[in-house]
Amino acid sequence: MKFKKIIALLLATILLFSFGACSNNSDKKDKSETLTVTDMVGREVEVTTGSYKKVVCIGAGALRMYSYVGDISLLAGVEDIDNTSLENRPKMFDGVARPYLLAYGEEFKSLPSCGVGGPAAQTAEAEKILACEPDIVISEYEDADKSNALSEQLGVPVITLKTGYNGVFDESFRNSLLLLGQVFNKTEKADALISFIDKEVKAIKDKTANVKEEDKPTVYICGLGNWGTTNHLMTAQNYPAFEIANVKNAVNDLANDGIQPIEKEKFEAIGKDVDLMIIDAAAIKNIKPLYSEDKNLFSSCKAFNEGNVYLQLPYNAYYTNFETALMNTWFIAKTAYPDLFADVDMTAKANEITKAFLGKELAEEMFNAPTSFGGYPKVDTKTFFE
Repeated sequence: MKFKKIIALLLATILLFSFGACSNNSDKKDKSETLTVTDMVGREVEVTTGSYKKVVCIGAGALRMYSYVGDISLLAGVEDIDNTSLENRPKMFDGVARPYLLAYGEEFKSLPSCGVGGPAAQTAEAEKILACEPDIVISEYEDADKSNALSEQLGVPVITLKTGYNGVFDESFRNSLLLLGQVFNKTEKADALISFIDKEVKAIKDKTANVKEEDKPTVYICGLGNWGTTNHLMTAQNYPAFEIANVKNAVNDLANDGIQPIEKEKFEAIGKDVDLMIIDAAAIKNIKPLYSEDKNLFSSCKAFNEGNVYLQLPYNAYYTNFETALMNTWFIAKTAYPDLFADVDMTAKANEITKAFLGKELAEEMFNAPTSFGGYPKVDTKTFFE
């Protein structure tokens, strides 16, 4: 009996120490820690992780990025462009579905202004930021010297993000997520979102992996936003969504990568080879007047003549809507290879993606936005542009 008591006591002691070790590890995971991080423009910034209670986000895309990882209840101010309760504010993107604004727009309405925001706002408004009394600022003004000056003026850390040309698929995008996760003790949330994106990309690539080169359609993308809405001559080579969807880009001999215009003659020359034409829907308001002036605007385009024209959701509105860009990639793949993606419903897919990014299913609201045209429609080329 005495031996059994000793064994029981030893087991209890081991369990006690094991529980204490687990508790300490759990506490350490969420514990604030002062350390130096390197932001996305190479600045070394001292932060105390998980300690911040009043956050301000400034510059195109900063609030969106924070919304993916951070705690919305900690926001101490919001730019006017993201506060839809204000009458006097930039409204050029109001017709475009910005998922972070759909998800948290009501919360943004109650917050004071930390600046006007929008494409015309090229510098931070320090006085308005100071009035919000933040203890940290998240910025997408990608200028190291200005970030240093703003931090000195405010007396709080300024963390500058950058997301890169490839958007949701860019290494800079994921590194910005990881940086936010580190600063706000949200590493699990950042890691989960990155894992989700990787899984989505792999799923698309796996479905198209065995497509033969001769079976790949040639696709023309146009109307891409570039500091505002554009028209059918604004396109891009090395378009990330095309590479993931495994389709041929109709434009592949431009001098530079990235969103850029092509000449009318170039568009007419490539038209005979275009199997699918995908238009960023925000550009329709600019394309329709051009078509009314010239009914032969698309006469050289095979896809237009054969009725293979589709609209994708606008994804550039006060910088990139990253979840929308991922949705568009699924849509491009589904449109190019309908048999391979017959099991993919775009409403369900959109809801899955916004749930992963923002914690809410937003497909219905996104598709009902004025420039969404119901969400991924095939265009009746005989009547739509009239």
